[in-house]
Amino acid sequence: MKKNALLIYLYLFVTACALAQPAERPIKIVVAPDHLDWLYRPGESVKFTISVLQNGNPVKGARVRYEIGPEKMDPTKQETVTLTNGTTTVDGGTMKTPGFLRCIATAEINGKTYRNLATAGFNPFQITPTVENPADFQMFWDSAKAELSRIPLDARLMLLPERCTEKVNVYHVNIQNYANSRLYGILCVPKQEGKYPALLRVPGAGIRPYGGNIADAEKGIITLEIGIHGIPVNLDPAVYQNLSAGALGGYMNFNLDDRDRYYYKRVYLGCVRANDFLVSLPQYDGSNLAVTGGSQGGALSIITAGLDKRVKWLGAYYPALADMTGYLKGRAGGWPHLFTGKALAFNNTPAKIKTVGYYDVVNFSRQVKVPGYYSWGYNDETCPPTSMYASYNVISAPKQLKPYEDTGHWTYPEQTELMTAWLIQQLKGTNK
Repeated sequence: MKKNALLIYLYLFVTACALAQPAERPIKIVVAPDHLDWLYRPGESVKFTISVLQNGNPVKGARVRYEIGPEKMDPTKQETVTLTNGTTTVDGGTMKTPGFLRCIATAEINGKTYRNLATAGFNPFQITPTVENPADFQMFWDSAKAELSRIPLDARLMLLPERCTEKVNVYHVNIQNYANSRLYGILCVPKQEGKYPALLRVPGAGIRPYGGNIADAEKGIITLEIGIHGIPVNLDPAVYQNLSAGALGGYMNFNLDDRDRYYYKRVYLGCVRANDFLVSLPQYDGSNLAVTGGSQGGALSIITAGLDKRVKWLGAYYPALADMTGYLKGRAGGWPHLFTGKALAFNNTPAKIKTVGYYDVVNFSRQVKVPGYYSWGYNDETCPPTSMYASYNVISAPKQLKPYEDTGHWTYPEQTELMTAWLIQQLKGTNK
């Protein structure tokens, strides 16, 4: 068991590194719009400065190819230029409607290719969704939750002594979920007797083991980190690699033509079921519950808050699954990019487009009634900012957005520190 735990920790460390801030490289391409906040009015021109640096100094004579256009769309301008002094400024043009205009620059130096980008926002708070909001959306999910509520929890806890700390007990949790499936996660509970708030951590995309949120539990919070695939989350890492390459590869497309059988129905209800378990714990304070995650987990945070009125706060990084039909309207759509590239011919059917309406984050955002803290970057190529603002803009509940403009699908340490501090303040502040 200890060997298996070590393998899991190593796997999680490598995975975390892959999602962290990109590694430094000896040659850097820096691309920046000419407004400090990267924001413009429709019709206002943006100029992009492109620089190639080595050891902090300009690389004179570097050849750079750049392309400019709406994010994730075909470029409207592309050119190869020689940077006599290592830097140049190019006219990016403008956008006539709210959205994001992106400049991507690449250079080949000493046989290696270097790439970077910058993305200018044009009235992003005016971006409106493209996805259909089904008339029976609320009825559909109310019925599904009612069905879930009739299923016993049948919670089974297994203590993981090798992961416990002086202050926290750590358990592998196995709970009965929707559609005769099981829900697995890592539960961390403060050892000291008392009543505590609870935090549900929902996962990003992929298939992997989980280590649990021990750090926040040591601050006096019950934490539960769940997987979504109905398999234990403490197995040998090779199990997840094999599933990712085989049976669960492309899971986000499974049964997309049927709203009742789509893969994410069990997943979304599983998040509610995770809360059923958390609020049943004798150590829970009976009142304070929050949810957080990034990417797919950012989506699930919003979705869980929209579905489950027991949630009082949410924290979401770069939410996926948002305004997925954007591509069908000539602009960027959210991950998993169901309607672009090779996926377009396969998914562009009335049945699949209809199903998306019941699962798109935009329509759950309309249901959110609790305060939320949101954070993302303009350079995100996985979860395009156009799709994220389409979701954020329909939220009527108290909300705050902290953008880190130059980030892609990753976060700065300072960014996560602020999010964590906000969540802990909410959870513990009302307990005083």
